Amino acid sequence: MSAASLAGKISVVTGGASGIGAATVRAFAAQGAVVYAADLDASGAERLAAELRNEGADVTALALDVTSADAVDAAFRGVIQRSGRVDALVNSAGVAHVGTLLDTSENDLDRLYAVNVKGTIHACRAAVREMIGQGGGTIVNLASIASVIGLNDRFAYTMTKGAVLSLTRSIAVDYMKQGVRCNCICPTRVHTPFVDGFISRNYPGREAEMFKKLSEYQPMGRMAKPEEVAAMALFLSSDASSFITGHAMPVDGGVLIQ
Repeated sequence: MSAASLAGKISVVTGGASGIGAATVRAFAAQGAVVYAADLDASGAERLAAELRNEGADVTALALDVTSADAVDAAFRGVIQRSGRVDALVNSAGVAHVGTLLDTSENDLDRLYAVNVKGTIHACRAAVREMIGQGGGTIVNLASIASVIGLNDRFAYTMTKGAVLSLTRSIAVDYMKQGVRCNCICPTRVHTPFVDGFISRNYPGREAEMFKKLSEYQPMGRMAKPEEVAAMALFLSSDASSFITGHAMPVDGGVLIQ
């Protein structure tokens, strides 16, 4: 058994239908976890779950709007009814926004806060309630390098990801005596369909040029792969990281050491 095995662990991944979330679902399933792929895109989550079930994994899709505390609580009750416990939570659900302070509207702020901050809090609260009673568990939140450095034209996104880092540390401090570990991951730009869509929408005819520019921002010369972030989530959710809590783990291609 791998030191980073999650064999038999009951795991919930929000934002599990695409990007980093989907890569995390795949990584956890490959290590033997029982995985709930939760996403607002219910059909996308079900397609992924069905694909992995056909490969012999135990993956269930959950339709979930993380901005609703009631919906999150109901989803976790369903997990408990089916599986009896929650061993690991990965909060990958999130939205982005391009803009500075002066061109970010109140509606933009509210939308990002609702998903990136409140959505993370709702899921953490539902998980911690169960983890305390069962003797512990792990939480991994998706923060960003924007949590610790400034990024151009990412005011609202940076604000919310800074909050994710801070709430991660607060949860770690409050519940470590109950066996709950809480860490976050700070990725640099990750090559997902979102990035490709952003480039095609905003730079028509210049896609190759902009892809190269965005890739070269990382000193290692490329964007991260979703699977590389998922590998960190797997490590932080497993017993291989049993003495690590409250930390922001970079997956940054060298950005933070420049």
